[in-house]
Amino acid sequence: MNNPLARRTFLRGTGVAMALPMLDAMTPVFGAAASSKQPKMRMVALCSYLGFHTPYLYPTESGRGYSMTPYLEPLKDLRDQFTVMSGLSHPDVDGGHSSGASFLTAAPHPGSSSFRNSISLDQFAAEQLNSNTRFNYLALNSGSGSLSWTRGGVEIPAESRPSRLFAKLFLDGTAEEVQQQVRRLKEGQSIMDLVRGQAGKLERTLGNRDRQKLEEYFTSVRDLEQRLQQAEEWTHKPKPKVDYKQPQDVADKADLVGRQKLMYDLTHLALATDSTRIITYAIAGTNLVPPINGVTADWHNLSHHGQDADKLKQLKTIELAKMELFAEFLTKLHETKEEGETLLDRTMVLLGSNLGNANRHDTRNMPTLLAGGGFKHGQHLAFNSSDHPPLCNVYLSMLQRLGIETDSFASSTGTISGLDSLSL
Repeated sequence: MNNPLARRTFLRGTGVAMALPMLDAMTPVFGAAASSKQPKMRMVALCSYLGFHTPYLYPTESGRGYSMTPYLEPLKDLRDQFTVMSGLSHPDVDGGHSSGASFLTAAPHPGSSSFRNSISLDQFAAEQLNSNTRFNYLALNSGSGSLSWTRGGVEIPAESRPSRLFAKLFLDGTAEEVQQQVRRLKEGQSIMDLVRGQAGKLERTLGNRDRQKLEEYFTSVRDLEQRLQQAEEWTHKPKPKVDYKQPQDVADKADLVGRQKLMYDLTHLALATDSTRIITYAIAGTNLVPPINGVTADWHNLSHHGQDADKLKQLKTIELAKMELFAEFLTKLHETKEEGETLLDRTMVLLGSNLGNANRHDTRNMPTLLAGGGFKHGQHLAFNSSDHPPLCNVYLSMLQRLGIETDSFASSTGTISGLDSLSL
């Protein structure tokens, strides 16, 4: 195409604007070589504050020939796209639940009265990168907490409401115009209805590959809008009677599956539109009973299972649901194409927890899974939990993969051994 589209192209209608994903038509012919020389790399960091029951997560074998575990089974089709690591932790980070504050900082003794946090991995990366994106970073949570901390040790508030994040990402205009579109969305009118004419004209100028990519993106937006509308409607419907103590705010807080799915979908869209390249997502545990078949006790209580067989069974149901959502998210990234690669190739996704054993509030042997980002995956890196490199060695590997020239971060002693990069 002789006149490529602008790198950031919007469809506009009645006061709202919708950013488009990266299309082949946005890359100038003579700019292709420069673009491929230094492809965009993203980073997503996820922390589940109530941990994972590691016997269901860690393989018993190390290396590449390990057998899939119950929690890795949903990821079996992506086996070569991730590495699971065991035995890692942050030196001097203790304090049980309070250790969540140090998940991306490694600041020592978060439970002490004199604790002062330091800069988090995402904020360090955001300081170093000149991404030229609408948002330098996004800090998200499922209801409370934040993984993002400034250099001065101040917690950065995280967004918990998908509807607000959707408006932040995709709606432009005055505050009144944005609110008007939010009302339209609740009434079932898609933003696509407002930009349909422009979308049709745009599609006629694109090649087959770009048209397919655009249709996939529009379908994702429509699907997300529909589920946002359904989530809003559920808050006004009467709750069913159940045979256990009714949790508070079920529609907003207990439905961890529905809430996390929306955030994962928005995270995918934010990355696909290159609205940001750095995202954190704090997945908070709750004292509420999630509306999942077979679960009759609250999630926090189940995490303190005391090896009780029934509690472990229910905990497995919850945590398996979380892993299935994570697998869906990675699959979407893997199926999204960008400049001849997949979005997962260009996105490092870290899934972990500040607790290695939530039952005992133990911060050692923290669950760690790294997917995507162009590493040589498909393995279990098993480290000695009593003599191991710091988890920040993984963080340093991620920073260098982002193209940041640094040889240290927090408690790191070097990059993580056994995790090699594919050529950029």
